Amino acid sequence: MFASKKSQIKDTDLGSGSVGALLFRLAIPIIISQLVNLLYNMVDRIYIGHIPETGAAALTGLGLCLPVIMIITAFSLLAGSGGAPRAAISMGQGDEDMAERILGSCTTLILILSLCITVIVEVFARPMLISFGASESTLPYALSYLRIYAAGTVFVMCTLGLNTFITTQGAASVAMRTTLIGAVTNIILDPIFIFVFGMGVSGAALATIISQCISAIWVLRFLTGPKTKIRIRKETLRLDRSIVLPVLALGISPFIMLSTESILSVVFNSSLARYGGDIAVGSMTILSSVMQLQMLPVQGLSQGAQPIISFNYGKGAADRVTEAFKLLLCCSLIYTMLLWGVVQLFPAAVVRIFNSNSEELIRSASRALRIYMAASGVFGIQMAIQQTFVALSQAKLSLFIACLRKIILLIPLVYILPHFFADKVFAVFLAEPVADLISVTAAGSLFMLNYRRIMSASLLFCDGEERKKEDAG
Repeated sequence: MFASKKSQIKDTDLGSGSVGALLFRLAIPIIISQLVNLLYNMVDRIYIGHIPETGAAALTGLGLCLPVIMIITAFSLLAGSGGAPRAAISMGQGDEDMAERILGSCTTLILILSLCITVIVEVFARPMLISFGASESTLPYALSYLRIYAAGTVFVMCTLGLNTFITTQGAASVAMRTTLIGAVTNIILDPIFIFVFGMGVSGAALATIISQCISAIWVLRFLTGPKTKIRIRKETLRLDRSIVLPVLALGISPFIMLSTESILSVVFNSSLARYGGDIAVGSMTILSSVMQLQMLPVQGLSQGAQPIISFNYGKGAADRVTEAFKLLLCCSLIYTMLLWGVVQLFPAAVVRIFNSNSEELIRSASRALRIYMAASGVFGIQMAIQQTFVALSQAKLSLFIACLRKIILLIPLVYILPHFFADKVFAVFLAEPVADLISVTAAGSLFMLNYRRIMSASLLFCDGEERKKEDAG
């Protein structure tokens, strides 16, 4: 079945040729799409932050919605990032039918999760936002945005979750178009709905879900059409326990990475609201946006490397796996160090991208940005290692690294450090670089201790499969 489809899509041979050329061929479209996706997410904040008179309050209100937006993204990756590497490993082992069964089960899982999340958010939006630190001045903006955004959850999750199955079969340019279509639509609709129609925050939310709907249609048309290598089929659209449980086990790491971002956002916002008020919370909204600017391109690199690592791991080609990891690590570290340098040298210029009306907010966010991202330059190491563990189907190791930085270190530090500093707001922001340094050191140590064992197990498995084929022959 798989071989007969090679002519239907530009074939990318993940098992041969230059690893570097292959990585950049896959990663560049994804990085472009991640940067456009970042612009997609930031356009709302930029336009809203520049609304006359109410821009600062509206921007803070939008920031209060970020925990829920992150949770929705996290559930998308629970299915997508858990299923796509397993599908790639199955393709590397020559089991294309299993790859399609994984895709079908993940599609159904995404639809079920999106329905549940929509109902929960619509019912509990107000108490959620209040618990996140919404004040009387910011709650109306946050509530207006969140109720509309939640209505489009199914579009968001289909786009994010299923697009990973396009990338994992080597069709990175197609996956890039998914993001470009939605982003361009959103960029066009945002100023029309916000300013021309005078809808403000509600207009930004409506533009976003319309854009995600168009992207979701594109993804589904491709994965059910003639050009895909693995296809969504009616007969595979069922929750197969033997497939879903391993997918969830592998997807739990990227899920925790993002869902804990949501928890962290709540923790930061509630602590900052207590110690610094709305200005400190508004600063955190800007800081989160800049951190996304650092993380998303590295995630794009990781997604470009994932099919190569997973396919060759399934094939038993240890040298190609190692080469892909080294290149991923080097590129990730270079990028995070470059952005770290820009943030440390020009913090005010970065902040003014999001708000140029409130001098108080600019001063507060500029100071906080340097503190918050003080150790972010080396964070590319952890991201490369964790995503490699995911690509190698090492659920426990990737899960531990995800939990270490945020749950074990960062959340407690946000509450502990203010007891040791007179400047409580400074102490809250300081928690981030302290946690980053410890977690990067731990991730590097775990990788050095476990990588050789993981690759030895892959070679033993592939040798065993070859002997079975020889005996059968």
